[in-house]
Amino acid sequence: MNEISLPILSGILFCLIILSAFFSSSETGMMSINRYRLRSNAKKGHAPAKRVEKLINKPDRLIGVILIGNNFVNIFASSIATVIAIRVWGDAGIALASGLLTITILIFAEVTPKTLAAQHPERIAYPASLILKPLLFTLYPLVWLVNGISNGLIKLVGSPPNNHNRDSLNSDELRTVVHEAGGLIPSKHQEMLLSILDLEKITVDDIMVPRNEVVGIDIDEDIEDIISQLQSSQHTRLIVYKKEINNIVGIFHMRNISRFFHQEELNKASFMQFTREAHFVPSGISLNKQLINFQRIKRRLGVVVDEYGDILGLVTLEDILEEIVGEFTSDMAATSKDIHPQKNGSYLIDGTATIRDINRMLSWDLPADGPKTLNGLIIKQLEFIPEYNICMDLFGYKVETLQMKDNMIKTARVRACSSINKTKAP
Repeated sequence: MNEISLPILSGILFCLIILSAFFSSSETGMMSINRYRLRSNAKKGHAPAKRVEKLINKPDRLIGVILIGNNFVNIFASSIATVIAIRVWGDAGIALASGLLTITILIFAEVTPKTLAAQHPERIAYPASLILKPLLFTLYPLVWLVNGISNGLIKLVGSPPNNHNRDSLNSDELRTVVHEAGGLIPSKHQEMLLSILDLEKITVDDIMVPRNEVVGIDIDEDIEDIISQLQSSQHTRLIVYKKEINNIVGIFHMRNISRFFHQEELNKASFMQFTREAHFVPSGISLNKQLINFQRIKRRLGVVVDEYGDILGLVTLEDILEEIVGEFTSDMAATSKDIHPQKNGSYLIDGTATIRDINRMLSWDLPADGPKTLNGLIIKQLEFIPEYNICMDLFGYKVETLQMKDNMIKTARVRACSSINKTKAP
């Protein structure tokens, strides 16, 4: 290099620093690019996205060619800088060249380009792929050798290369992605997506109409009473049972009522012709599985039973859909038959109201992983059935029982305490 002039050596050093910055930014840009946006663009036929996707699908080869290029450039730059320093300052310039080159590469070839690439990965990765792809083809034998030695060392220490799909997401990770989407997804759509993900965690027991609220027809009653009940019913489907609710004999759909009333003789036999066999649902089944079951058998109502075959309640397709899209009313707290807001900020709540409904309607956080109803939660916390009205603190909510009947709390006044004094539910 003695024949090469200082201006030419300086120009070569400048170009090497630019190349080092290119390799550093390419590495960060390729590794930081949004894989899902990249895959979407590639499916749409975007050529640069396809090119980048092929490169990052084999990260060991991509990193190999980038590091080979970057290390070669940096070592070559160090040699050139040493030659320049010796010519200018003599032997004392070697240490000075090392220090200056280290700072220069650190600022202009590492930190700055990598920061820019992390902020704008697509702007860096797409054009960089035009150079990296042919460079990988050219240096493939060397890349193959380096990767082979590296993978061998990895296996030697007992950590074989991971061939699993690193881009796959579990439900919790997908929930985080939806949360972080921000303004890209409308808030209502975010709530629906998150509700769909929650279907596997919620069971039919959480949303069913409990047994004590089930409205049905006792086939042992007089036909006049059955007709009167049909005429006044506000439900579209009624269970039909014999003597007691555990003896279900069918389901009557109110769309058949006109056909029933047009029968020549209105009797129980003609009524039973329009009933349909009930669909029984095991307790504890998740909502996503039950939704699939409803779709498979073309039904909209299921009777929830426990392990002994006793009736626990009813679950409908509409109940599951409301878990996804929300209630079909504009003001849930105002229209709920179990929750009645008071002028002083408290709420009169029926003891049979479910904890999930209370939390959803009032934006509270009562624990929903134990008892399903307010009555059950209060009794579990007290560890006895109160014989008279009491006041208590229930996980940071002030509760005053107002009405007791049949060993259960029928009505309670509940008020949310201030966030300062509020104790989170376990």
